[in-house]
Amino acid sequence: MYSTAFLDLPPFTRAAGTLRLPGSKSISNRVLLLAGLAAGTTAVHDLLDSDDTRVMLAALQALGCTLRRDGTVLHVTGLGGQLATKQAQLFLGNAGTAMRPLTAALAVLAATQGGSFELSGVPRMHERPIGDLVDALRQLGCPVADLGNPGFPPLRLGDGARHALDTRTPIRVRGDVSSQFLTALLLALPLVTAEGPVTIEVQGELISKPYIDITLGLLARFGIQVQREGYQRFVLPQGSAYQSPGSIHVEGDASSASYFIALGAIAGVDAPVRIEGVGFDSIQGDIRFVEAAQAMGAQVSGGPGWLEVRRGAWPLQAITMDCNHIPDAAMTLAVMALFADGPTRLNNIASWRVKETDRIAAMTTELRKLGATVEEGPDHIVVQPLRAWQPASIHTYDDHRMAMCLSLAAFNPLAGAKPPVPVRIEDPKCVAKTFPDYFEALFERVTPVDGAVPVLTVDGPTASGKGTLAAELAARLGYHLLDSGALYRATALAAQDAGIPLSDEPALAAMAATLDLRFVGHEVFLSDRNITDPLRLESTGGMASQVSVHPQVRQALHALQLSFRRTPGLVADGRDMGTVVFPGADMKVYLTASAQHRAERRHKQLISKGNPANIDSLRADLEQRDQRDQNRTVAPLRPAQDAKLLDNSDMGIEESVLKCLDWWAQSRPF
Repeated sequence: MYSTAFLDLPPFTRAAGTLRLPGSKSISNRVLLLAGLAAGTTAVHDLLDSDDTRVMLAALQALGCTLRRDGTVLHVTGLGGQLATKQAQLFLGNAGTAMRPLTAALAVLAATQGGSFELSGVPRMHERPIGDLVDALRQLGCPVADLGNPGFPPLRLGDGARHALDTRTPIRVRGDVSSQFLTALLLALPLVTAEGPVTIEVQGELISKPYIDITLGLLARFGIQVQREGYQRFVLPQGSAYQSPGSIHVEGDASSASYFIALGAIAGVDAPVRIEGVGFDSIQGDIRFVEAAQAMGAQVSGGPGWLEVRRGAWPLQAITMDCNHIPDAAMTLAVMALFADGPTRLNNIASWRVKETDRIAAMTTELRKLGATVEEGPDHIVVQPLRAWQPASIHTYDDHRMAMCLSLAAFNPLAGAKPPVPVRIEDPKCVAKTFPDYFEALFERVTPVDGAVPVLTVDGPTASGKGTLAAELAARLGYHLLDSGALYRATALAAQDAGIPLSDEPALAAMAATLDLRFVGHEVFLSDRNITDPLRLESTGGMASQVSVHPQVRQALHALQLSFRRTPGLVADGRDMGTVVFPGADMKVYLTASAQHRAERRHKQLISKGNPANIDSLRADLEQRDQRDQNRTVAPLRPAQDAKLLDNSDMGIEESVLKCLDWWAQSRPF
């Protein structure tokens, strides 16, 4: 998962490949709560691993549920409807699928068994309405106290005393703000059906009906057969009791599928995008996003647990659609509209305004940054197709869906953007709410415009700190890292292991051509062997200097070095990255610290590790290496003509990083 402050996406032209979706958030948190309330142990397969499920799991554990992992399977031993603890403070982040149902379940348990629970979240959660659910619980007789603004979290549920609940009078709840209020009551009220059936009546038009269908289906899996009259009246039979199904599988997230369905519709030109984990047999309402994509021209085939999508009509066909049944996935349609042949109007989306952010306002603002003409209404949005694209830094409002659907704007070359423009996604880690590896999944299946993947090079002499600087820059930018010095050091180590003399140029070149080297954070792997520590030895550096003088070795490693240029970008460090390997790099930095300063720096490092060292001998060795590198016949050490010279003799790493990032920011179009 990318945890950088922002992530710059180069413009893309094609998409293809297969991916398996993470589990559905809506199903995952419903299943977890049901398993937590039921008696016995439930084995949950394919559970989503995300911020929302983590806060639900933490809450269940705090309430006394036992959680045990067996590989990818989570075993949840539930409470059997009986509180194991009578008091707890639960932090639920920005997870509506945890806050709303836990509010209802703990309110009735606290009232009937004598408990008191405080529920809170992030500031945005404290702005998301919950008053209609609280009103319904108070009708029932549950003590619920507002700890902040009335009608919003944080809340205190119960007062420590037992209360008789009025389960004979129908409980009324509004249905036109969020279907999660009704879901919460449906999940909680089986706990109080001992003396008779409990009826819920929905006031107004129920939005997001497919999500209620998910709730009813899962209740049935746990032994609760709800009787309903349309979507206005729901009856929980007397004596309802949760029964663990033993095991249950969580299907892939249909809302998350929408981004890859759109990906195929926009960029599946040469081959389809295949999605596994959700198919035409899905129980999730957002599977109907397929119909919307088809209406816009996508070619979609599928079956149980899979879909394949490729481009059909192009440009996409503009639509006018009532999106009440797919409120989350409809956000993707707003971005697809940029690629359409006319204005697209999405109606009946008032629920967008009470989600993780006000999504109508947010979508309008961010699409306009790209250059789009957008009309915003109380419950609708109209998006005009976009031809004159602008590079934009997309604010994501701590909203995972804003980040994921707006990433599709990077396909602007397919809509005729001239020139193609990059797109910046701010706070990319917000996708952790439902799809932590979204950007990795996207990058593995897209093709960028030729030469569009940015490269930043850091060159300089031995011990100038270029490796540390490059690694930090790569981490801050979310880019891949190429430590070219590690290539030569790894070749030297491999030669040593194989008994190949460092003077045998043909044998060294043959070995270098097949080097299996990976950089994972600050660690380096040769095949499956972690060579991070031996790579840093002084003796290894000396051998690498001997290896790098061979033209055949440098040529053998050249193709490997070029292969590191992958989406979203590359930071490459070495002695000839900006002059030979990436002469067209977007920015080149050359470190110019003196041999004396480098020797002092190296001396401190060695002494801190308990290794004996002499500054004079270190300086002499560095000067000797500099001389050898500067006078070699192939790619001699020297700064590129357009390199930015950075004397880091008296600069710490953070100061050096910030200086380079400032230069980099000045070169970007955002």
